[in-house]
Amino acid sequence: MREFLTIDREANQIRLRRSTFSGTFLLVEGSSDKTFYERFIDKAACQLASVSGKPSSKLRAIAVLEILEKSTFQGILAIIDADFERLETLTYTSPNLFRTDTHDLETMLINSPALNKVVAEFGSEEKIAQFNREIRLALLETGMSVGYLRWLSQCDGLNLTFEGITFSKFIDEQTLQIDELKLIREVKNKSQAFSLKDEDLQQRLMSQKNKSHDSWQICCGHDLVQLLSLGLRRAIGSNKVADVEPNSLERNLRLAYEEVYFCKTQLYLDVRIWENNNQPFRVLRNEV
Repeated sequence: MREFLTIDREANQIRLRRSTFSGTFLLVEGSSDKTFYERFIDKAACQLASVSGKPSSKLRAIAVLEILEKSTFQGILAIIDADFERLETLTYTSPNLFRTDTHDLETMLINSPALNKVVAEFGSEEKIAQFNREIRLALLETGMSVGYLRWLSQCDGLNLTFEGITFSKFIDEQTLQIDELKLIREVKNKSQAFSLKDEDLQQRLMSQKNKSHDSWQICCGHDLVQLLSLGLRRAIGSNKVADVEPNSLERNLRLAYEEVYFCKTQLYLDVRIWENNNQPFRVLRNEV
């Protein structure tokens, strides 16, 4: 009950802000998303509101948007991570709700030339040549197994814990190849889900896979960044753990992401169409 009261409170805070600001309010998930999207908005015409907390930032953003829409609040929109929604039936649709092109913000960064710039900064030319695989593709191919297990956990209501898993326990640091059985065991241990059988999970994981699925919708950005961190220590670089720590790499990817990359996304086009349909409200700077 308290959570829903807090969602109402967040909606009311935006209503209060309307008394001093007549422009657009853009809801986003959490502080890092706010930092990212802040670079592209017209701050005179649009203000950001980051939503975080339980049950999840995404669900809270949708709930706040829904409350405001029902009260005919004008000039409100939200950007959320797509997660696995494009592989399923969308839980909630609205002309004011937009999703990232790929699974989440971090996969959008990795799917852009920002990745090339970060690899050029932290990688070793010699090791990259010896690696003999396209780095982005290697991250995707390996990250798919973790992504599918995440999706399986969600579909089957297994409530598996992925936060804090140690990737080096199931990833070959030289090749970035994955051992799925070791992945399952690491996630089971982290989740204290000892009643689940390794073989059953592995079989279920295999049946979940489908060649028609888009890798960019399956893979979780945080997982790909973890893999990149591992790779930059041995497979494609010789960095110390502290120098390529995942949170630091995510910041570097955000910094390396240029406005021109954002302009090529479907999300950018969607927001521009929203502006056209909701005049005089604006979101993005004219030069973006």
